[in-house]
Amino acid sequence: MRTLLRMRTLSDVGEFGLIARIERLARNQHAPQLVLGIGDDAAVLRPRAGEDLVVSTDSLVEDVHFRWRTQSPATVGRRGLLVNLSDLAAMGARPLGCTVAWAAPPQLELRRFDSLIRGLLATASEFACPLVGGNLSKARETSIAVTVFGAVKAGRALRRHVVRAGERIFVTGSLGGASLALARAERRGGRLRRLPIPRLRAGRALAALPRPGACIDISDGFGADLEHLLEGSGLGAEIELQKVPRPRGFTAACASLGLDPDRLCLTGGEDYELLFTLGSDAGCRLSEVALSRRLRLPVSEVGRICRRPGVRGLPLKRGWRHY
Repeated sequence: MRTLLRMRTLSDVGEFGLIARIERLARNQHAPQLVLGIGDDAAVLRPRAGEDLVVSTDSLVEDVHFRWRTQSPATVGRRGLLVNLSDLAAMGARPLGCTVAWAAPPQLELRRFDSLIRGLLATASEFACPLVGGNLSKARETSIAVTVFGAVKAGRALRRHVVRAGERIFVTGSLGGASLALARAERRGGRLRRLPIPRLRAGRALAALPRPGACIDISDGFGADLEHLLEGSGLGAEIELQKVPRPRGFTAACASLGLDPDRLCLTGGEDYELLFTLGSDAGCRLSEVALSRRLRLPVSEVGRICRRPGVRGLPLKRGWRHY
C-alpha cells in the first residue's frame, strides 16, 4: 500500500529557517547601488550624487488582490514587485532595491512559499531592484507588502498635481487588457498569465523633458486616476473616448464574456500604464509618433486639460476602491 508523503509547510521549517531560505535564494543578487543587503538589521543603498530618493509601498492580500485558484505563487510574487515598480515609473525614477513583509498561515505549503519568492526575485533581477530585506509574520491569509526604493535626478521627479490648463493628455500602451485577462481567468478557470509592465524607461524619458507635466500610473482605472491627477487643481479635462487605446480584439473578447468594453477599459484598473500631460512649450511640443519613439512604446493623445472643472467625454469614471 502506497504511503502518501505529507507536504512540508512553513511551520515545519520555522521562522529562522524561512529567513535562511530567503537569504539563500537571494544570495546571487548584484547591483552597484547595493552596499549591504540581507543579513543585517537594515540594508544600505547608495544613490548617485545629485539624486533624490523615491520610496513607495503597496501590498497584495489573498482574496482581495489575488486568489490561489487563478494566480500561481510565482505570479503573485512577480506582481507584488511589478505594481510597486510602476510607482517608481510614474515618478521618473530608477530602482535601487526593495524590502518585503511576508505574512502567511503556518500551514501554507513550503513549495508555494518558495515559488512566490522565486517569482519576486526573478522580477527583481529583471529590473535591477534587488531584495535587500524584510519581515516574516504569521497571519490568517497570505499577503506580501513590498516597499521599493528608487532614485531620480534631484528636483526632477514627476508629480501628479502639477497640471496646467491647455496641456495635452496622453496614455502609454493600451487599457482594459489586464481587467479582461482577470475576468477571463475568473469566469472560465485557468491561471492569470498577463502581468503589468512597469514603464520605467518611459518614466525616465518623461522626467528628462525640459518641462514635463503631471504623471500617474493607471492602477485604479483610467477615469479614477484621471480624477486623481486633477485633484486640488480646480481644473477639468475633455476626453475623446474613441482615442482611448484598447488592445486588438478587445471589444469582441468582452462580448464573448458578456462584459461592457467601455466599463472594463475605463474603470477596470490593473493596467499600470502611464497617464501624463504635456504642454506646448518648446521641447514638449511632441506628436504621438515622436513621443512613441522617445518613450519606446505606443503613446496616444486622448484629450486636454481645461479650465472648466469636471471630466467630460467619459461615461464612466469610478474605478477600484477598497472602502
